Amino acid sequence: MEIRRALPQDFCELLHCLKMRSKYAVLLVFIIGLVIIEKENNFISRVSDKLKQSPQALAEANGTEASPAPAENGSLASLRELDAAFSQLRSHLRNITLQLVGDGDPGPRRHVLLMATTRTGSSFVGEFFNQQGSIFYLFEPLWHIERTVTFEPGGANAVGSALVYRDVLKQLLLCDLYILESFISPAPEGHLTPFMFRRGSSRSLCEEPVCTPNAKKVFEKYHCKNRRCGPLNITLAAEACRRKQHVALKTVRIRQLEFLQPLVEDPRLDVRIIQLVRDPRAVLASRMVAFSGKYETWKKWASEGEAPLHEEEVQRLRGNCESIRLSAELGLRRPGWLRGRYMLVRYEDVARAPLQKAEEMYRFAGLPLTPQVEEWIDKNTQASRDGSGVYSTRKNSSEQFEKWRFSIPFKLAQVVQDACAPAMRLFGYKLAGSPAALANRSFSLLEEAQPSWVT
Repeated sequence: MEIRRALPQDFCELLHCLKMRSKYAVLLVFIIGLVIIEKENNFISRVSDKLKQSPQALAEANGTEASPAPAENGSLASLRELDAAFSQLRSHLRNITLQLVGDGDPGPRRHVLLMATTRTGSSFVGEFFNQQGSIFYLFEPLWHIERTVTFEPGGANAVGSALVYRDVLKQLLLCDLYILESFISPAPEGHLTPFMFRRGSSRSLCEEPVCTPNAKKVFEKYHCKNRRCGPLNITLAAEACRRKQHVALKTVRIRQLEFLQPLVEDPRLDVRIIQLVRDPRAVLASRMVAFSGKYETWKKWASEGEAPLHEEEVQRLRGNCESIRLSAELGLRRPGWLRGRYMLVRYEDVARAPLQKAEEMYRFAGLPLTPQVEEWIDKNTQASRDGSGVYSTRKNSSEQFEKWRFSIPFKLAQVVQDACAPAMRLFGYKLAGSPAALANRSFSLLEEAQPSWVT
């Protein structure tokens, strides 16, 4: 009897080991455990039926004298304890299985990476995944790495930064949020930090139990939007990540798709990469507003024509377009390691038909599109014309996506077209041949999206 009472603890220890290896191993243990439990329950049931017979009947059947009542009650009590222990084990196995594969949806755990560049609408598209309750979503966590580790653009340094970003990204997708503690400044104390970049843009970091009571006299630099929370507890955030069924992450700091191959091939991950692109003329127009100081030379040249447009500025623009184009071409070539795991999306298509594109992205990722996501899209794509700020995710999307055509000088558009022509042709952006064509809404600058962009 002592051996049988120890079985549930042994199973828990075995389950804990297997859980760290693979959810499929847990499923196998779950099935085997249920079979063993069922056999033990059948045995217990048969023994219980015999014990429920009268002492006289048992004595006649076994050729012995009747056992005293206390002995009978003690045996029944022991069997009831054993039965309860096995029931508890069965419930424990079922709960862990549901935690790993999702309650009511035994699908695989997905890891979605939204890969973009600044001012391409990535914050808006990222909300499509942020609003899904079973997804643990992180907004630009690689910002901390960029601020801490300095790499010069180009050459070996560019490769080095891509490798650092990739390795950190892998740990984040595996819910190892402690990796960020080496890059957050000032460094977290006791796994607590009030400096998690744009924490309020990740719902999972602003809901219970991650949202702890607000701490007085603690300045929360990046606070939650709709509720007051204490400093981010990274341990609670990591646990919340593991409890969620899926993980999604948005970043504008990874452009070389080829460096992500180890992530896609990692057996612990089931990665889906969505590369978001936007007309580079619109991107430049948006950056000149959002990052005014960095684009002072561009603005002076466009408005006055006096300050020369430095060649390194144009080369930087050309390099950005080329890195985006090369990544897209790699994804569209469908290499074996990336087949079925890459999707190219234009922001303009999302702006014109946000719900349709959301459905396509969710279908590609193998995730269910929930009513909460649909409601958010409906609410945040019908904003008034004056209600959309530079960093806002509330847009009148059908009107906003071509607004740049009336704010960018034609000669500026020409510079972009010359520098980014190969990328523009790949993504279906038409070149404007004159100022009149650029400002004419009836002249579409957008070709139809290609079905082959989902690979």
